[in-house]
Amino acid sequence: MEINDLTPAELRVWQAFARGESVEFRTTQDEDPTAGADWGPERTVRATVLRSLLLNGPQEDGEIASLSLAGARVTGMLDLQYATFDHPARLRHCYFDEVPRFYGCRLRELNLSESVLPGLVSHGVHVEGVLRMTRARFRGVVRLGGAQIAGSLYLEGADISAPDATEPALQLNQVTVGDDLWAPGLRVQGEIRLNGADVGGTVNLNEARLSHPQLPALDAETLSVGGHLLVRHAHVQGWIGLRGARVAGRLDLSYSHLSNPGKSALRVSSSAIGELWLRRSPPMEGTLNLRRAQLEVLFLEPETVPDRVLLNSLTYTSLTPHEPAERRLPMLERDGDGYVPHAYEQLTAAYQRIGDDRAARQVQLAKQRRHRSTLSGIGRLWGHLQDATVGYGYRPLRAAGWLLSLLCVGSVVYALRHPPALKPSEAPDFNPVFYTLDLLLPVISFGQEPAFAPKGWYQALAYVLVLTGWILATTVAAGVTRMISRQ
Repeated sequence: MEINDLTPAELRVWQAFARGESVEFRTTQDEDPTAGADWGPERTVRATVLRSLLLNGPQEDGEIASLSLAGARVTGMLDLQYATFDHPARLRHCYFDEVPRFYGCRLRELNLSESVLPGLVSHGVHVEGVLRMTRARFRGVVRLGGAQIAGSLYLEGADISAPDATEPALQLNQVTVGDDLWAPGLRVQGEIRLNGADVGGTVNLNEARLSHPQLPALDAETLSVGGHLLVRHAHVQGWIGLRGARVAGRLDLSYSHLSNPGKSALRVSSSAIGELWLRRSPPMEGTLNLRRAQLEVLFLEPETVPDRVLLNSLTYTSLTPHEPAERRLPMLERDGDGYVPHAYEQLTAAYQRIGDDRAARQVQLAKQRRHRSTLSGIGRLWGHLQDATVGYGYRPLRAAGWLLSLLCVGSVVYALRHPPALKPSEAPDFNPVFYTLDLLLPVISFGQEPAFAPKGWYQALAYVLVLTGWILATTVAAGVTRMISRQ
């Protein structure tokens, strides 16, 4: 590039490069770069000039060269595919006529903050420092798949819209970020793809607005995050997919609105997460899929649970906040897979770990009743008998109540009319209480029942008491066995 071929605006940039000075083309600090297509030659710089500076720009002894300009219109394609340069490139508040290309490029720092671009092609780019696109506006696909960024990636307040694209609007698949992916307030029309990405620090998507109805809004399968994944106060239309993700810290969806009616709203299946926070949010519009997820802490408020969940093989160590079993059980009843025994066992274990045995028993009782609904015929009838008599072993005092009631009925009836003795000369004195106990208790004998023989309906009552005694004894034994086996 010959210096005589430069326009006055380009000459300013050329001369400032060697000294590392910034060139300011803006007329006001709050100027909107979306009107950049109308900027005149006094602030227009050809992309070929910028390319020449970055690859072979002038140097001055004792100075650190860098490309820094603001408020310029960049015409033509800035093509730096496979290029390597050490100079920081700061192109802020600029307007790009064509999509810049950094495919396979190696550079120290790139700053496109608050610029307007028709897209970005940066597959496999290597950045030694940080990549800043704060409040940048893209009207096309942003391709950063396979990028390696030693520092942080900044996308806070960025706006990406690619409504006609047949591919994800923001492509961060297989990207490696040494520090944080910082994107609070990010707005994306289309899909964000984070499959296989590795972020050493925190992913911040607080207050993000993601829109891709009925389709993936954030697809982050096998994402690895060394810190937290924050999606607080966000509004998401479409589904969030975190299948197989690894989050060392907290996945925080507090205060967020997730909407994907009729389909999954949040997929966290087969993931390993330190803490999952679902709190202070309206119920999801769509399915919550936690199948096979492994969580240390599940912070789940009952009000946030959607109408349909998938919980099979979900494991968690701690469930907060502490809620009575009556408020937790409806979630298990909404499982799209129907009766899932594992979900009841996990909830029981969570209550037992904090010493709430009463709630644990309630969950186990609810489990038996839910299981009964899957049976038919004799199995369901036997379940009803166990429930009515001893609450499947978790209501033992209920059996005592039945026993006392029948004892009172039998004692009163047989006290009013003594049954005749089989052998009057050998029979002991009749005692209606011990006679009734003899009928009710199938093992213990007080010598009353074999000595007397009631007739008529009194005999029928005796048969009922004997049958009821055996049923009570069997159900109590089954319940006790169930409780012992759980211990």
